[in-house]
Amino acid sequence: MTYQQWLKFAQETLAKGVEKDPYLDPKFDANLLLQWVTKKSKAQILAFIDTELDQKTQQKITALLQQRAAGEPMAYVLGEAEFWSLNLEVSKDTLIPRPDTEILVEQALSISKQILKQQNQIAILDLGTGTGAIALSLADELKKCGAKWRILGVDLLENAVALATRNGLRNHLPDVEFRQSSWFDNVLERFDLIVSNPPYIDQHDENLNCGDVRFEPLSALVADEQGYADLRKIIENAPQFLNEQGWLVLEHGWQQGEKVRAMLSQQGWQDIESLRDYGGNERITLAKWK
Repeated sequence: MTYQQWLKFAQETLAKGVEKDPYLDPKFDANLLLQWVTKKSKAQILAFIDTELDQKTQQKITALLQQRAAGEPMAYVLGEAEFWSLNLEVSKDTLIPRPDTEILVEQALSISKQILKQQNQIAILDLGTGTGAIALSLADELKKCGAKWRILGVDLLENAVALATRNGLRNHLPDVEFRQSSWFDNVLERFDLIVSNPPYIDQHDENLNCGDVRFEPLSALVADEQGYADLRKIIENAPQFLNEQGWLVLEHGWQQGEKVRAMLSQQGWQDIESLRDYGGNERITLAKWK
């Protein structure tokens, strides 16, 4: 089977699943699978479209195709995902890093630069680190700036901590520390900035049955109190782990901004502000502890 023949077969196979999963893009997904397995660029594949796939490669790529045709997220199929400027290993123990979370990284970097104008180093805590995407992206940018930093990422799951640690090595950021902890339970230090993308979806939300989230761990998606339990816990406990004038930056659901701001205000936080994601929805809320 040639590249061209396999692409035709793959697109036809994926097209059968589009009605069940509108997130499938047969042409894009087929090309991505072929590029990933052959380690060829799209241009190289087009230039040599009549190249024959050997039997071993054909078996491997067809197995991956069947996973994708069943709706499994491409990140899980390939075992990796791009986030910020990093390539991250992913597993079914963690969420798949999403572009909207890059808004959180942008704001955390902006706050970090403000803090570094007043002092010569910064300490950052990433709660529920998962793949380590947020912690490692911040470390990578601060490293480029030549800043002095200390970053700790914590996660409830031992497998997630191991995964984040591997991603640190994978991206040449071995100095980022990852530790097993249920939120603040195993945290003893104080920080200038705390960031988190915690579970914030209500267990009855119908979107849990759509797209990639069907395959992601519920423990990383769902929270009690209609999705607000973990956000509340972080808001209430973060001041104990912040230095004076410390900041908190949280990701939350697109309809949760108003209530998150109210919770922060009730706890005495100041300079509270919500920011919108690329779709125009309130996605990030930040606040300062004075």
